[in-house]
Amino acid sequence: MKLKPFNTYIIHEDDNLIAINKPAGLNSLHDRFGRETSVQQLAEAYCETAQLCHRLDKETSGILLIAKNKETYRETAMAFEKRKVNKTYWAILQGRHYFTDLEVDLKLSTTARGKAKIDKRDGKEALTRFSVIEQFRNFSLAECYPHTGRLHQIRIHIASQNAPIAGDQAYGGEFPYLKQIKHNYKIGKDREERPMIHRTALHARSLEFSIQEKHYNLAADLPKDFDVFLKLLRKYDVEN
Repeated sequence: MKLKPFNTYIIHEDDNLIAINKPAGLNSLHDRFGRETSVQQLAEAYCETAQLCHRLDKETSGILLIAKNKETYRETAMAFEKRKVNKTYWAILQGRHYFTDLEVDLKLSTTARGKAKIDKRDGKEALTRFSVIEQFRNFSLAECYPHTGRLHQIRIHIASQNAPIAGDQAYGGEFPYLKQIKHNYKIGKDREERPMIHRTALHARSLEFSIQEKHYNLAADLPKDFDVFLKLLRKYDVEN
């Protein structure tokens, strides 16, 4: 992916904390082989004492917090650990769904291949709440509120409800194509159709928390690929 200057991703900065709108396709932390650029690497080049307070999956876009000093890192990390951070994600789900305040309380563990799995016996507690906020004929826009922070928690929890996230091939989702929603859609004979979004349609929308006697309520705008996908659904995937 083509990276922009780090400061263009910043949506909030003060003496102690940086919040960025992470683009999809960028690792939060260094990978094992150090071959790909990460948020951590970019943040350290911007502020040499920077430390990530949490992480997002590579394919997930959205808000990510970076501490500029050890005290802020400790307090923010503790707020996440004690579940004092209100997290909201947006996801575009396959299928038309109607749930409001649906709670999925399923224990999760991690496989040797780095995927999450439901593990009712030996897994760690994991709880997510979901509400559909916009419906289309073939897709649904949902807000997701994870109370815990397990690996791939939102993705596998919602997939367990027969509502996988569009583009999330690891957990039953499929890439969405315009031909699925646009009547009489045709593409040139020598052209190959591209998906409306080419990754898991999940975006970390906002974080609300308090540290160091200061209250934060931060939000990350939708990235272009997610926004375009949503606009296409609003135009073509509605009842006539």
